[in-house]
Amino acid sequence: MDVRRAGERYPGGDSAAGIETWHAFSFGPHYDPDNLRFGAVLACNEERLAPGAGFDEHRHSHTEIVTWVVRGELTHRDSTGHESVVRHGDVQRLSSAGGVRHVERNDGPEPLTFVQMWLAPLRPGGDPFYEVVHGIADSTPYAVPEAGAMLHVRRLGPGERTAVPDGAYAYVHVVRGDVRLDGEELGAGDAARITDAEGLETECVTEAELLIWEMT
Repeated sequence: MDVRRAGERYPGGDSAAGIETWHAFSFGPHYDPDNLRFGAVLACNEERLAPGAGFDEHRHSHTEIVTWVVRGELTHRDSTGHESVVRHGDVQRLSSAGGVRHVERNDGPEPLTFVQMWLAPLRPGGDPFYEVVHGIADSTPYAVPEAGAMLHVRRLGPGERTAVPDGAYAYVHVVRGDVRLDGEELGAGDAARITDAEGLETECVTEAELLIWEMT
């Protein structure tokens, strides 16, 4: 198990434009050949947008993009004609496939924070795909078969436990709260990269929210 702390993430964004970004993996000018990916996960970015701030239209390809809103409202528009407002509790996925362009903005009155995760597809190409699952139920897995991955969203109270799925790769990201995992204390923004996970449990020290990727 490799624990990466929130304070170790690479800073990014544009403070003058109201954009603050924290990258868990090698990204842009923060090139790190030893931190390019884990399993299918290529990026895990925490994005903070002030009201009225956002990312103008830009292109993605050959990437599965999964977004979890922590607080506020995210407005999404893409070149396939989809437009959505995504809130806390919703899972958004944009399968960029052979290529798609999109806009992400905070058009709401409050600050916006979201976690965006990029996964490598098993096969390149194909047609773009978009969906939002509104109000996903706790412990309901969300499958991304194109990347051989499954997302587990867990929201737990103090003293409650949840299993880390057994498998070749597991990526545990703490959205909020404090948890204990295999003797390690993890707080908001911390993550654990686990290879050959077997029989592990996470215990919540406080009320907590976790994103857990199960990958083949």
